[in-house]
Amino acid sequence: MDNQTIWLAIIVIGIGTFVLRASFIELGGRFALPSPVTQALRFLPAAVLSAIILPALLRGEAGGLYYGLDNPRLIAGAAAALVAWKTKSVLATLAAGMSVLWAMQALL
Repeated sequence: MDNQTIWLAIIVIGIGTFVLRASFIELGGRFALPSPVTQALRFLPAAVLSAIILPALLRGEAGGLYYGLDNPRLIAGAAAALVAWKTKSVLATLAAGMSVLWAMQALL
């Protein structure tokens, strides 16, 4: 590909991204979403966060899934989830998860 084609692709993609994001901002208050859609959207952040975190917790050394009890990431993630549920504190969750992860890595 020549430079002109690359720059044209970058500009078109940039304009498309801008239009897509601006449409949500511009149309955000103009109409109401149906109640079932609004209720479903409440669960979106938890679903996205789970989809990002769970594969990292279950990844083994060889790249496959590993869900044994000697998986330090899985144990640390479970400890962090328990602390998050009990305390509702981000700082306590991070401290507990990292402490358990470092302790498990030192022991294994």
